[in-house]
Amino acid sequence: MNDIINGIMTIAGREPGRTAIIDGRGREITYGELARRVSAVRDVMGGPSPEEGMRPGDGVLFAVRPGVDAVALALGAVAAGGTLVLADPGLAPDVLAARMAATRPAWVISESLLYTLSGPLRSLARRRGLLLPNLADPLPGRPVRHLYTGPWLPGVPRGALRLPGILRSPSGASGQRAYGSDPDQPAAVIFTSGTTAHPRGVVHTRRSLATGLEMFRSVFPLGPGDIVHTDQLMLGLPALLAGATWSLPGGGDLAAELATRRATHTFAVPVHLDRLLRQTPRLPETLRYLLLGAAPAPPGVLRRAIEAGPEVLSVYAMTEALPIAIASAREKLAQAEGDLLGAPLPGVGVRIAEDGELFVSGPHLARCYLGEEPLREIATGDLVRLDADRLVLLGRKKDMILRDGVNIYPGLYESGIAALPGVAEAAIVGLADPDTGDEEVVLAVVPTGGYDENLLRGALPEIVDSAALPDRIEPLDAFPRSGRADKLDRAALRDLVARRD
Repeated sequence: MNDIINGIMTIAGREPGRTAIIDGRGREITYGELARRVSAVRDVMGGPSPEEGMRPGDGVLFAVRPGVDAVALALGAVAAGGTLVLADPGLAPDVLAARMAATRPAWVISESLLYTLSGPLRSLARRRGLLLPNLADPLPGRPVRHLYTGPWLPGVPRGALRLPGILRSPSGASGQRAYGSDPDQPAAVIFTSGTTAHPRGVVHTRRSLATGLEMFRSVFPLGPGDIVHTDQLMLGLPALLAGATWSLPGGGDLAAELATRRATHTFAVPVHLDRLLRQTPRLPETLRYLLLGAAPAPPGVLRRAIEAGPEVLSVYAMTEALPIAIASAREKLAQAEGDLLGAPLPGVGVRIAEDGELFVSGPHLARCYLGEEPLREIATGDLVRLDADRLVLLGRKKDMILRDGVNIYPGLYESGIAALPGVAEAAIVGLADPDTGDEEVVLAVVPTGGYDENLLRGALPEIVDSAALPDRIEPLDAFPRSGRADKLDRAALRDLVARRD
């Protein structure tokens, strides 16, 4: 399959009565209805003809929370030839302004409430800590069309199109017209890094996204009758491409929702799963697969996930290359040194540089970084080794510690330390001497029941090479985390243990 839109529309044409999506309130829509909504959005945004409507590659600023409307709008905008510019409404105004200047969107698709909070109620929002940019005019001097969901509210731009009105129109009923059907059309720009002045966006095409989604399906079985409970596009879209049902969370207790929806598949970030399993050690019997991602999972979390019932798989991926490798929790726990990532998925090319950094290529690779030359491969920033045909993570290149002329890779030891009795989590950081540059090696741990520092010190030589043994151990109540995935914030951890020295 080389196109995400045509793949979903083919399923809809073959089985229009099958349930495609269950929304957060438990309401269902069929594949046929989803196709009708996508076609309606496509027709309106595409205009009466390709010459009068959206030009291929036009940017579409997209700020709609996960839901049925978001799916129909995103797919319809891409089907019309647009390129989604994914925007978090919580972005600082100057950050969003820089991203808009880089992409120059021709459309804004948002919720009516965001227009109100970024316009008439902006001062109130600021007092509540919401520094929202003005969505009504993201790029002064350029005409921008607006499409919104929800009821009309003050601040919605004059002439903005409303989704319910679009869906009531007969324009999308046949679904026969097609705009922007080129699979190499840019489909999404996902910002990952860069400065405010020079934001860095990853540009994916319809083909690269579809290829990556098919790779997921090759090792993460999906088909008609399966129910995938997640708010993650990169798991929900493969469900639709497979003819399965995408169940969207309603914001309540995850275990209860999994049981109510009779979910067969779900996704979790390790730190969130840890909280869930401490409250609900056993997950519903209908759940066959649990996919972990976004951050490494401590051994204790992996063990509890296995005991909870489903098959547990951990995905290794980057925004630029979704996915790269998948390993089961049991395989990861059996790995003596480092963090097992798994064998590269079929079609994924890997190259390990002399310094150990992993480079990745393949048909699922993003086209380019915004405004830059096409990508042939991507530097992951991860240091790995090959164990037979499987990738083993040794650590992040930027997190490598240098002490006494020896390179120390934290990821080589952290999972083994976290598996010791009395240790819930472990992380190794280096504190550089300002005069020599040599680094003090500090082991930070989150203790659990039965923690004993003397016992821990006695066990370390069996796990950690003598050249990498820590200079000191710092027990902490919790590790600092950042982002929606609650990833370990090593810079903040480094600052924290430095202050405790």
